[in-house]
Amino acid sequence: VNGQVVTVKGAKETLTQEFSKNITVKVENNEVLVIRNDETKDSNAKQGLYRQLINNMVVGVKEGFTKSLTVKGVGYKLNKQGNKLVMNLGLSHPVEVLEQDGVTLECPDNNTILVKGANKERVGAMAAKIRAMRPMEPYHGYGIHYTSEPVILKAGKSGGKKK
Repeated sequence: VNGQVVTVKGAKETLTQEFSKNITVKVENNEVLVIRNDETKDSNAKQGLYRQLINNMVVGVKEGFTKSLTVKGVGYKLNKQGNKLVMNLGLSHPVEVLEQDGVTLECPDNNTILVKGANKERVGAMAAKIRAMRPMEPYHGYGIHYTSEPVILKAGKSGGKKK
């Protein structure tokens, strides 16, 4: 802790976070204490926010975060070329996504993308950016979705007779 900045160093990366003036952060007995300086509603909310942000920083540099995406569709496939992910998503051209600083992309198979990194915010933002490139189609289930996300399909036309 240095003034209004918390720095967490680990094997994977070094993360820093600034915090508000009405919050005090101390390290005592290998524990990080987040203390509010006054009893306002704003201070109470920020105390919980900064406690969770510091926790995410510690977990991130120690273990890292992973988001898993699944690609489903006829002819949809993934390929990793150096530091970029090349996706064929049924468009007229392949879509390329570059790895950003602190975030790595992996393809264990042709239909799965793993977004890994120490910063939870950057990992989530990169996964959301990839997911937005081809949202799930509700009738056949084609597109990109989080592996843990349930895919709910709509019923098609009933095909009944007209009277």
